[in-house]
Amino acid sequence: MSFKTIVVFLFLCSYSYGQSNFELVQLKKPRKATYATSQIEPSIAIDPNNTSLMAAGSVLNDYYYSKDGGKSWVSKSIKSPYGVWGDPVLMFDTKGRLYYFHLASYKKSTHLDRIVCQTTDNVCENFTDGSFPEPNGIKVQDKQWTVVDPTTNVIYMTWTEFDDYGSEKPRDSSRIVFSKSLDQGTSWSSPIVISSYLGDCIDDDNTVEGAVPAVGKDGELYVTWTGPKGLVMQKSTDEGETWLENEKLIGPQFGGWTLEIPGIYRANGLPILKCDLSNGPNRGTLYLNWCDQKNGEMDTDVWIMKSTDGGDTWSERIKVNQDNSKNHQFFTWMTVDQSSGYLYFIYYDRRNHEDTKTDVYVSVSRDGGITFVDSRISHSPFTPKQSLFFGDYLNIDAVKGVIRPIWPRLDNGEISLWVGLLSEEELKLESNK
Repeated sequence: MSFKTIVVFLFLCSYSYGQSNFELVQLKKPRKATYATSQIEPSIAIDPNNTSLMAAGSVLNDYYYSKDGGKSWVSKSIKSPYGVWGDPVLMFDTKGRLYYFHLASYKKSTHLDRIVCQTTDNVCENFTDGSFPEPNGIKVQDKQWTVVDPTTNVIYMTWTEFDDYGSEKPRDSSRIVFSKSLDQGTSWSSPIVISSYLGDCIDDDNTVEGAVPAVGKDGELYVTWTGPKGLVMQKSTDEGETWLENEKLIGPQFGGWTLEIPGIYRANGLPILKCDLSNGPNRGTLYLNWCDQKNGEMDTDVWIMKSTDGGDTWSERIKVNQDNSKNHQFFTWMTVDQSSGYLYFIYYDRRNHEDTKTDVYVSVSRDGGITFVDSRISHSPFTPKQSLFFGDYLNIDAVKGVIRPIWPRLDNGEISLWVGLLSEEELKLESNK
């Protein structure tokens, strides 16, 4: 094939496929990163007081920060005397303090016996050694998520507790646990169980997992998760002191939360909960985002449901990805820009391919989940490897029109981590082309 023919061929492919022009930045792997699949399961956070400051984390103990809005990043590894063992969750509070939550591997106790919270008041400086809710003997504490109340600056955290991780014994159960911090992560309340319906310990569809807290417009607290009962919700109106007697059943998750995706070692569709706290028309609306296979095992989709009455009732499911390809969309995450109430979603997408080639898409809804606009943000597809653990989810944050999706990809057998430098103005321009 001549050079001229190659150029024409590439042009036609680009034209028919829809070239992404969004600026992307690769985050370099920390020099001391030793984990085989470092840079998966990322978390990213933008300082609500200064959108030039942002931080990210990835498995196993990777930390990244930027002082110029994500154009350049510093990569390093973090340490704690309690060990750092993945599932990073990064968050800024209302005063600009940065939190790095993660699993532990404490040599003086047992593996994964606590959730550790490390903090810093300057993204460039070292984190504290860490604090944690009181461990429960040798039970495993896993898959935590957090939220900050923007009015009180109270930190809420929920996670899954296993009697014996991986056990198939009927006597061993999983449950959802809650704790809070009133002093910016210095200390934590005694953990309490907020789930009445227990799960098993296999870490599969019948395990209760994916507990994500959200604060409502009047300070009420919501938590959603999934498991043998499907998608469920708990609620507290007194900062987590008391809860509903039984969690509310919201709806089914077709195919369960552990999904089979060709080319992916493991995939889940765990739910994400957010509340619109903006001054827009949808203030107070709860949005529940997840993936499942309602349309068939070969057609995973991204969904939301919403509630406008404090979780008492929920809408019918609404499909986020606007394609008709009957291919997979998976590894979803969502956020709400609290300056506008706009919803932003990130997910892997195969609408353009009949094999395991995978793109990255961002969808936005500017009308409270009624309509969605999809944008492909990856510059090229990648092909995952079935035998390589690729994590369980992606992440995205949005503050004052600054949108930062983060995701891993695989090229030549190597995982790399990427951040998109998106703005609301750019997404609008893209959707108007």
